[in-house]
Amino acid sequence: MGGASAQKPPPQKNLTPSKLSVSLRTGGLGRKSDLSEPQGLLITGGAGFIGANLLRAFPRLGPHIRALDDLSSGRVQDVEGLPVKLIVGDIRDRHLVDEAMTGVRQVISLAARTGVVQSVENPVEDMSVNVAGTLNLLEAAVRHGVERFVFASTGGAILGEVEPPFHEDLPPRPLSPYGAGKLAGEGYCSAFWGSYGLKTVPLRFSNVYGPFSYHKGSVIATFCRCLQSGRELIIYGDGEQTRDFLFVEDLCQAILRALEADLPFGRPIQLGTGRETSINALVALMRRLVGESRFPPVRYAPARPGEVRRSLVDIAKARRFLGFEPTTDLAAGLSKTWRWFQENQNPVFFLLSTLQVGVSRSSALWVGGEPGGNIYSRVFLDLLITRGAS
Repeated sequence: MGGASAQKPPPQKNLTPSKLSVSLRTGGLGRKSDLSEPQGLLITGGAGFIGANLLRAFPRLGPHIRALDDLSSGRVQDVEGLPVKLIVGDIRDRHLVDEAMTGVRQVISLAARTGVVQSVENPVEDMSVNVAGTLNLLEAAVRHGVERFVFASTGGAILGEVEPPFHEDLPPRPLSPYGAGKLAGEGYCSAFWGSYGLKTVPLRFSNVYGPFSYHKGSVIATFCRCLQSGRELIIYGDGEQTRDFLFVEDLCQAILRALEADLPFGRPIQLGTGRETSINALVALMRRLVGESRFPPVRYAPARPGEVRRSLVDIAKARRFLGFEPTTDLAAGLSKTWRWFQENQNPVFFLLSTLQVGVSRSSALWVGGEPGGNIYSRVFLDLLITRGAS
């Protein structure tokens, strides 16, 4: 595969954005939000697990960075104090996405309905968000002349049951609607590079874990919540199924490099560690970390449909094009993650982490940098009022 310099982009087609009449408000901060000024970067899902970590990985933050999030799993307080613009809304909302992308040079598309089990339960909603939402973002990126579009994809769910290690040239055979939706997103990334010259970079994430994952259904986050509450840990299957666990800080470094690296556009790049760990081995590591006396019972349950047996990633392509080399081993990453969960264990935290707040899709919030009082409390109060009035 050649680098980006060897690729000739196809002729750029001009898609003119429609004139918008969406009224954006500041979530009760008492001023209008001007989204017409040029901005540099849009992160969808910017208040979620990976987004909250990614914002903290940027060397320089400011109003040139926008985060678009519907707050279905992300929280305003996770970006509190960061001088970025948070736009509350849905990636399927064409008008809001057009507003959010005005003046943007680069897009990192993290927003998604994640989870294999959830996709099996509701494949239509999974498709609506992960396929139609991604297509809406790609179309807006072309209309607004975005220079680069980084897309968060997945590895194991796309490839299905294949002999590891996973690499980019294996034929996809998704076992779940989630994997099928992410594969469709990759297909559109390839098509938009081929048809419109949009420089797309699909990144296939392995099993990512770390701070701010309180709402995730992934195994490490779920086990951390069980450890906090003293509930039993449930292992689905015999526990010998394996995963390639990637610490979120290492992932963020790869994403940042993907914004500037010379690489083959429209083609996926796998991100992981190149090491597989069984769920039984993971439990043993967590038991040593927490201590035998505090460790709750472990129960085995039947395996769940749609989940792959083994996951191990070949990161040769990521090394070549991104200079990617994960530096956090699983024991160190678990220690950082568990410490974060302990530091954030309080009743208010758990209330906010589980509360589903209904907000207007055309709300814009400015988080951080405002004088006079507690911005978060005012923003969240406004969200509660909006929920009560809906």
